[in-house]
Amino acid sequence: MSNNDGKTPLEMSCSLASLDQRLAVAKRSSHVILLMDAEGVVAGAKAAVLAGIATAVPTLASARMMPWARANLNHTAQALIVSTVAGAAFFIVADKTVLARARKNSFNQGRSHNFRP
Repeated sequence: MSNNDGKTPLEMSCSLASLDQRLAVAKRSSHVILLMDAEGVVAGAKAAVLAGIATAVPTLASARMMPWARANLNHTAQALIVSTVAGAAFFIVADKTVLARARKNSFNQGRSHNFRP
């Protein structure tokens, strides 16, 4: 028989202090991730609005003035052009913002723990 004093494998491998420390790090990390996501959504929404306006003006103007566009771009096509550009801008800017914040937090976390690259 092994001398484990009735402890489970988890209790034998981890102390209570270690588990508390891991839980605190996990909570802090998840809070940072939620903030990064919120910042990415806000930045993406701003970019989508700006891209939508920047695309809608020439699309609608060309559909009124150019004979080819007037003949081939109905309202659905115009809306599809504008919404595609706005959606792409949203996802590109949101992704870049989240990645930039994650990189920044990663470097800051490395400095706070005195890691050496």
